Amino acid sequence: MIRTALLLLVLLVTACAGDDGDAGPTPSATQRERDEELRTELLAMMEQDQAERSGDVAEWNDQERTDRLAEIVDEHGWPGSDLVGTDGASAAWVIAQHSDLDPAFQQRALELMRPAAEAGLADPGELAYLEDRVGLNTGGEQVYGTQIACVDGVPEPAPLADPDTVDERRAEAGLEPLDDYLATLDEACAAEAEASAGATPFG
Repeated sequence: MIRTALLLLVLLVTACAGDDGDAGPTPSATQRERDEELRTELLAMMEQDQAERSGDVAEWNDQERTDRLAEIVDEHGWPGSDLVGTDGASAAWVIAQHSDLDPAFQQRALELMRPAAEAGLADPGELAYLEDRVGLNTGGEQVYGTQIACVDGVPEPAPLADPDTVDERRAEAGLEPLDDYLATLDEACAAEAEASAGATPFG
């Protein structure tokens, strides 16, 4: 797994498990006041996530960050940019993206993030990454081609639905064509091939 899909998005210039009524829809920007304390907390959680993926010791692990994000979602709905700013919303997505140990919550986060993205309160490219992650983690296929593995030094997409039209879907999400995305990973995959014979997932 690369350090995070967030780092890739920056480099590239970038559900509920139960009842839909459990946490409710993400409120609109006119219904919520900015919560700077929550934004700061989410950014700190993302910093820990990044540190852990760089080999450093973090105060919390993925499961603990997932559990805390679940509490936040229970209280606030999806923490969109109206509540925590654009960077805070991205931080919440990073934590959800790495909630692989709790696929039920990851699915829930996806369902809550969709209307937030439609309302302009979450990034559609980040949503595409989470859509793909959940699709693969639930035994299906990815839709946007964001989940990549290095195989024998070459970046290859995980199982992809309708590959002939993937670039149309990527464009709708604000992502570059798949071939361009894969080209940005060539060097990283070549380096991984030198360091290890195994496959390393990206996204």
